[in-house]
Amino acid sequence: MYYLYNLLELLQIMGQFGVAVLWVLLWSVLSIRNVLAIENEKLSSQAFDYGDALRKAILFFEGQRSGKLPASQRVKWRGDSALSDGKLDNVNLVGGYYDAGDNVKFGWPMAFTVSLLSWAAIEYKTEISSANQPDYLRREIRWGADFILKAHTSPTTLYTQVGDGNSDHQCWERPEDMDTPRTLYKITPDSPGTEAAADAAAALSAASIVFKPIDSNYSSRLLRHSKSLFKFADKYRGSYKDSCPFYCSFSGYQDELLWAATWLYKASGDNKYLTYVLSNQGWSQAVSEFSWDNKFAGAQTLLAKEFYGGQKDLCKFKTDIESFVCALMPGSSSVQIKTTPGGLLYIRDSSNLQYVTSSSMVLFLYSKTLNAAHMGGVQCGSVHFSASQIRAFAKSQVDYILGNNPMKMSYMAGFGSKCPLQVHHRGASIPSIKDHPDKVGCNDGQSIYYSSSKPNPNTHMGAIVGGPDSNDQFKDLRSDYSHSEPTTYMNAAFVGSVTALLAQNECESECSQ
Repeated sequence: MYYLYNLLELLQIMGQFGVAVLWVLLWSVLSIRNVLAIENEKLSSQAFDYGDALRKAILFFEGQRSGKLPASQRVKWRGDSALSDGKLDNVNLVGGYYDAGDNVKFGWPMAFTVSLLSWAAIEYKTEISSANQPDYLRREIRWGADFILKAHTSPTTLYTQVGDGNSDHQCWERPEDMDTPRTLYKITPDSPGTEAAADAAAALSAASIVFKPIDSNYSSRLLRHSKSLFKFADKYRGSYKDSCPFYCSFSGYQDELLWAATWLYKASGDNKYLTYVLSNQGWSQAVSEFSWDNKFAGAQTLLAKEFYGGQKDLCKFKTDIESFVCALMPGSSSVQIKTTPGGLLYIRDSSNLQYVTSSSMVLFLYSKTLNAAHMGGVQCGSVHFSASQIRAFAKSQVDYILGNNPMKMSYMAGFGSKCPLQVHHRGASIPSIKDHPDKVGCNDGQSIYYSSSKPNPNTHMGAIVGGPDSNDQFKDLRSDYSHSEPTTYMNAAFVGSVTALLAQNECESECSQ
């Protein structure tokens, strides 16, 4: 009141001229404020070259390849490796992807990787074409799918792991030098693993859709194996947690069975798979994560699209995916997942960005479904989120990964002016076999390269690392595997997220190589 009284008194003294001057001053202040607001908006929405990020995210998979590398291999610091995989059982298990920064091939997360890459290829054809990436993306899908086909050696046998995780994790070697045991693990009717078999079925069904227009014979082969794997998974039900050494199931197998049946319905058009989903819709749960272990949100996203397409008996899945959205959106009255002070979804400390990328992929896809169905958005208790708000939040997660964060760094190797240099990855951290042909054994690898404070000699272009802690802090240390190790499924989900943003294709300087 004191300041208001003084202002009125000043206006009386100054008269009309004074009033005009004050109006000019007020207009100037407001104009400056608007300019600052625009500048702040620009700062909070930095311009990134999403096409470049996509290209590098796809290129990452070439650095993860196992087996005989093709002449078209672009990641030149890698060489042929693990050319005898499967020999212990007289089967051919050469190929596929090393899971992360180690030299083990885990079939279950590899299947999830193939599913996510295929989903992106199906949903974002135009966007991926705009970045000239369709052929590259299909090659990476096929590299993983071919391994799943090899691993499915009979209708009731699926190899789920190549390599002994314990001995591998105690050794720091390039895959080209690898001499740790290539132990084989498989699931059979006597030692079932419904999650792994069903996820393999989902991966092959999704990939069959990708290849149907360009290689119908290969697509048909993928679909045949998918149907066989689903039958195996459903008939011999048993959790993979009882027959696995690593990547054991925590959420049970019902989510994978729904995930696989949904993809089989999409790929085959056979109503028996839709009937299966409807008969078991009571399995569906409202969840707050989408991951290699928990596929409910993925199945719900796919089925909600079918709901809006006319399958109104799939309403439960629409309700459940909207619960997922509400659990993630900041400001929701039913939010379950917290964000860091810098705005990053924070689900778990170990490799948190795997959950960020997968959640973002689902949010982008569901906002796309809402827009296509001309729906207003999602109601989360008393708070309403439009499709554009859901998309904007998903975008903020991608932008955080690419550099719009308190550390002002990209969490993708080789992207941005500041990025991780000590990625926890055996092959990247030891000089290429082409530059250093002498064998580097476990001990030398550990003492000379793993323990080195220097940047990796090879930039693992496009690798998304585990990410910052709950306070947005990141120590670029090779030894900190929880935060500096990449995984195939983390990158696959990022591919499925960044493709949604390709229309906003602007430039960001690259990290020096």
